[in-house]
Amino acid sequence: MSSPPETLAALSTTVVLFPRLSLPAALLLVPYLLWVAFATALNASIWHLNP
Repeated sequence: MSSPPETLAALSTTVVLFPRLSLPAALLLVPYLLWVAFATALNASIWHLNP
């Protein structure tokens, strides 16, 4: 399993490159990209606040 920043980068790249093949597929990945970005930020903040 890759780390969250790598996952976020791979997903972002996929969303940027998918419209060449299928615009609906790229648009369907946008909510997932937003969720992964939110989860990554949430995990980072929890990790930072954990003593």
